[in-house]
Amino acid sequence: MPVDLSHIDVWIFDLDNTLYPPGSEFMALMESRMTEFVARETGLPRDQARALQKRYLHEHGTTLAGLMAHHGVPPEPFLTEVHDISLETLEPIPELSQGIARLPGRRLVFTNGDERHAARVLAHLGLEPLFEDVFHIAAADYVPKPRPEAFARMIARHDVEPRVAAFFEDSERNLEPAARLGMTTVLVGPAAAQSSAPFVQHKTDDLAGFLKTARVRETAQ
Repeated sequence: MPVDLSHIDVWIFDLDNTLYPPGSEFMALMESRMTEFVARETGLPRDQARALQKRYLHEHGTTLAGLMAHHGVPPEPFLTEVHDISLETLEPIPELSQGIARLPGRRLVFTNGDERHAARVLAHLGLEPLFEDVFHIAAADYVPKPRPEAFARMIARHDVEPRVAAFFEDSERNLEPAARLGMTTVLVGPAAAQSSAPFVQHKTDDLAGFLKTARVRETAQ
């Protein structure tokens, strides 16, 4: 049965591994850059640097937040280096563009990445014209999802009413604060079906198909 999202007026999407499939290996390239940065910053061997990178991600929401908190790393050099990778592994998905284009109301991107990264990826995928704005990590004062402060700043910046907002994410834990605020939550990705989290309301491994078939508010022609 199609999912009923006819009450939704604000559509909020994560960027990485949500608006493109994890199989593109684009995120893996960024993670490799992160490991190199952590190894250089801390002097740790690569395997230990990767373990620290993952620990900071778990404890702070992003590796960057951990580096800022424990090593005084300024955010911009990290973000510039990590995001300076080729886009050739990303391919536009026409069906996804069509699915997003049919959504009535406002559409936003909410990412832990920076503004330039979001602009590059959205433009490459042909999705940039479909979104009103991007709420990026600098706009959140470098406070990442899933911290409640990041959501509060996004909501304040864009005047979002959570009860009529849907949030699409590949990270299960980033959906929990959204659900607490009253948003409709959609977990995206190949492992979504395995989630048993009570705050995950909908799951899909095919975002384009999900958006194509969802019941949405009708708009006047």
